[in-house]
Amino acid sequence: MSSTDTGELKIENTNVKTGPSVSLSSQQNTLVGSVLDLFAGRPSLAKLQLWSDDATFEDPITVAKGRKQYEPQWYGLQTAFSEIERLHHEVTSAGNPIEMDLKTRYVVKGIGKEQVIDSKVKIFTEGDKITKVEDRWDGKLPDSGIQNAFRRLNANSVPMMVGVPKNAEEDKQRGN
Repeated sequence: MSSTDTGELKIENTNVKTGPSVSLSSQQNTLVGSVLDLFAGRPSLAKLQLWSDDATFEDPITVAKGRKQYEPQWYGLQTAFSEIERLHHEVTSAGNPIEMDLKTRYVVKGIGKEQVIDSKVKIFTEGDKITKVEDRWDGKLPDSGIQNAFRRLNANSVPMMVGVPKNAEEDKQRGN
């Protein structure tokens, strides 16, 4: 996709907080800001172009491998939650992976159930692309075979329920 297909890269989270003695390059700052936008339910095709086509997104409920699986996960946040509020974030390591503490409040659409998730987020990169993001709730990812089977099922079913915009115009119509 060209930049006209994906739209302009508009990172909303430009004020990335870093821990003491943590310094991000401008590219790392862009990548972290884009990931913060994604966790806030503000996806865009342009932000997702910062990810390699075969990148992976993992959290306790999904293992999404490749663009066709991870893009719908991010667009799905807009569908599932009426409110997403970042309570705290701080980059704790500028290595590879970039590590960040993240605390987010989610309100489930329709039922109004509120959930606060404390995460340790790891952003793996290669060159200027994101190759993997791990969202470890309370610092953990599941390690049982049954849990992992459900995570793979989720990665395959969400794309069937959540559409990803085909171009920048469609993205804009959704408010992204």
